[in-house]
Amino acid sequence: MRWIALKSGLAGMLMLLWAPLVLSQQGTETVEPLTVTVGVDHSPPYRIIEPSRKTGLYLDIFEEIADRLGWRVEYREAPFRRVLLLMRRGEVDVMLGPLRTEEREEFMTFVAPAFPPERRLFFYLNEQNRIERYSDLQGKTIGILEGARYFTRFDRDQTLKKESAAHYENLMKMLQRGRVDVVVAPELVGQYTLRALGIEASISPFFVPGERSWIAVSEQSPARKYAEDIRAALKLIEREGIRENLVLKYLEQPAH
Repeated sequence: MRWIALKSGLAGMLMLLWAPLVLSQQGTETVEPLTVTVGVDHSPPYRIIEPSRKTGLYLDIFEEIADRLGWRVEYREAPFRRVLLLMRRGEVDVMLGPLRTEEREEFMTFVAPAFPPERRLFFYLNEQNRIERYSDLQGKTIGILEGARYFTRFDRDQTLKKESAAHYENLMKMLQRGRVDVVVAPELVGQYTLRALGIEASISPFFVPGERSWIAVSEQSPARKYAEDIRAALKLIEREGIRENLVLKYLEQPAH
C-alpha cells in the first residue's frame, strides 16, 4: 500500500512538471510551419519599418506569437490604405492594428484584439484651433491618415474639411506648416511622432476613447484556419507577461 501511495505521489509530481509544457503547446501542436506576409505601414512606435530594422510594438507582439506557432514572418511595406487593398486581394496574409469595421469584415477575419486601446487626440499649434467640443471641428482643416478610421460620427461627417496623408509624420509637418489646423491621431503614435520631429504641439481637451486594435487575417490567406491557434499563442505570451512588458517598453521609450 505504501508503494502504491509513493507511486501515486510521483505520478502527481510528474503531471505538475509536464503541465507547463502541455499548456505551452495547447492550440499550436497542429499548426503548419507557414511563411506569412504581414502588410505594414511605417507608423512608429507601432510599426517601425527602416532599412536596418523592422520593429515596433505591434511587430514585436506578432513576432512572439509567430515564434510559438513556428511561423516565418516576412513584411511588405505600403501606406495604410494600400495595405487594406492588399488584404482584400489576398496579397498579404496579416495586418496588425486595424480597427474592426463592418466594411473590413467583408475581406478580413479579425482574430484577436491584441493591442491596447488608445484615445484619439486632437493636436494643434495655434490656440484658436483648440478643440473643446465636437462642434469646434467645424470650419477647421483636419489632418487624417489615409484609410484610417477614428470614430463613427467623425468618419461619417461629410460637413468637416479633412486633409489626408499617407503617414502621421506627413500630417504633423502639415500642421507645422499651417496646411492643416488640427491633426487627429492615436495618443501614443501622435506624441511619439511629435517628439521625433521636434514639434511642440498642444493637445485639445476634447478626445475620443480608443478601441482595441486587432490582428486581422485576409479571408484568402491559409493562415485564416489557424485563428484559434493565434489566439492560443497570444494568451500564452500574455500569461508569460511578455505582452505587458512590450507595451511598457514602448510607452517608456523616447522617440528617435
